[in-house]
Amino acid sequence: MTQSLPLDITGPHRHRNNSSMLEVADPAWRKASDAGLIGIHVDTPDANNRLVVAETGHEFVNMCSVGYLGLNHHPAVIQGAIDALQEAQATWLVVSTTRIRHNLLVRMEEELGELFGAHVLPGTSCTALTAGILPLIASGHLGDDGQPRVMVFDRYCHFCMSYVKPVCAEETLVLTCDHNDLDQLEKICRQYPRVAYVADGAYSMGGSTALAGLKELQDRYGLFLYIDDSHSLSLVGEHGEGFVRSQLEMNDLTVIVASLGKGFGTGGGIAMLGSRAMFEFLHRHAGPVGWSQNMSLPLVGASLASAAIHRSPELGELQRRLHENIDHFDRVYPTPFAGNGLPVRRITVGEADDAVRLSAELYRRGFYSSAVFFPIVPRGEAGLRIMLRSDLSAEKIDEFADSVKDVIATL
Repeated sequence: MTQSLPLDITGPHRHRNNSSMLEVADPAWRKASDAGLIGIHVDTPDANNRLVVAETGHEFVNMCSVGYLGLNHHPAVIQGAIDALQEAQATWLVVSTTRIRHNLLVRMEEELGELFGAHVLPGTSCTALTAGILPLIASGHLGDDGQPRVMVFDRYCHFCMSYVKPVCAEETLVLTCDHNDLDQLEKICRQYPRVAYVADGAYSMGGSTALAGLKELQDRYGLFLYIDDSHSLSLVGEHGEGFVRSQLEMNDLTVIVASLGKGFGTGGGIAMLGSRAMFEFLHRHAGPVGWSQNMSLPLVGASLASAAIHRSPELGELQRRLHENIDHFDRVYPTPFAGNGLPVRRITVGEADDAVRLSAELYRRGFYSSAVFFPIVPRGEAGLRIMLRSDLSAEKIDEFADSVKDVIATL
């Protein structure tokens, strides 16, 4: 599940012929493209459960949508986007949010802050938030003493965080820790007085962080935690605060970032912070967080509508349906992450060619599930990544699982 950096096509080989570089860097992706699995153009008469290819009329169910609760097509969320556009009479102010913030955005910050029990800083995406915040953690600007922190990245952390390693390396020592290896992390904490750990909460390829151990290391060594919990926001917790926030009290040594474009059903990203002082510093100094492009006002309106659902009994009902579907899939098609209560599952077949063939045949049968291969996962562990959702029927899950078993038997 290694989130490796892509081949550097701007480095020493930059003068090679472009086509030869593609031959080296892109064979599995090209096979997926040749199989019709890349760049599919669709209409959405029934959101995730009935997508229609514009050119051919082929219909299929999207088994890799991260709209875990179906809120991306909830009528109230759609109406919230419309209402905000009509109220503001603009898509956005098109000015740095450091200088001017629309009242709708301020309202969203306050409502999500109350909902999740944190000071909430919004951004265009988790990538923008990460690019702005991580270098300031590395440089020591988010610490009491202003001294740099050694940055320790979990080997499986999402590539939007790994991409910031070179920037952090201009400020401090950057290390990579084996996945969830708390012994290795503790040794680093003993060696260096100021350490920050960068990881996912719920990982995009399945599994979760070793949160209990991280809390102990934070208490013992003052470990700073920067955790992207995008794949559990809305799915876990009474108010949808996510896997990490539901178990960890906010403090000045913790930043939790999460996408609003997955379970929450809208778009953009947020950082949950432990203090208002941290919010004020970051909205002024965290680079891309405060640049002239932020969340569009229709997305802000949609997020306000989704927040209202998160305060209602409907959230609990959607979470219940999701976890019933996760449990049902785990019964009919057990995988290594069965029973963890999170929605991401991987079906491993071994080689990239087999993963592409499996994905292509399932697509022909009416199910789209993304083939994953190196460098998304380690060599020899290619397969499919699927996401369970609350708006899937048990019958569709059964049909999908039966189809997977059928096709794998032919590989």
